[in-house]
Amino acid sequence: MDSAQNASSAAGTGGSGGNGSVINDTSVSTTVDDSKQNLNQVINSIQKTLGILHQLNLTVSNFNAAYQLPLLQRLNSLVLELDNMVKLSEKCPIQVPMEVLNLIDDGKNPDEFTRDVLNSCIAKNQSTKGKTDAFKGLRKHLLEELEQTFPDEVESYREIRAASAAMVLLPAS
Repeated sequence: MDSAQNASSAAGTGGSGGNGSVINDTSVSTTVDDSKQNLNQVINSIQKTLGILHQLNLTVSNFNAAYQLPLLQRLNSLVLELDNMVKLSEKCPIQVPMEVLNLIDDGKNPDEFTRDVLNSCIAKNQSTKGKTDAFKGLRKHLLEELEQTFPDEVESYREIRAASAAMVLLPAS
């Protein structure tokens, strides 16, 4: 579930904030609607900019002296639209990693970035799990060795561990 869905589901159920305060249903839905509206405005501005760039391309490719005024008008409209896009993007909280933009610039699929990040996380998770398993094995081996050498101390250690684990599990009063 993405953040917009979380917010809208909280709005539908009268959710509560992280600090125990009740969220006003209308403010959450208004925030979600504003975010969607801001995103749509940015998308529309991008599409308009692409249209202007296409017109500029046509004007420049067939340029002669008669096209000078339309060229200047289209350049001015491009500058205005880019300025408008910057202003609209400040209201849109989406951040795109530079790696994704670099992949797009290189003509690659941005899904490759997501796949690589997930594969990296999986590899780190497996490495961490391996280390955890190794420490569990070491602990087990040490306890076996200690139990053979110091059986009374290991027994009192286990009692202390059981008592402290029971203390952790007891509800706080």
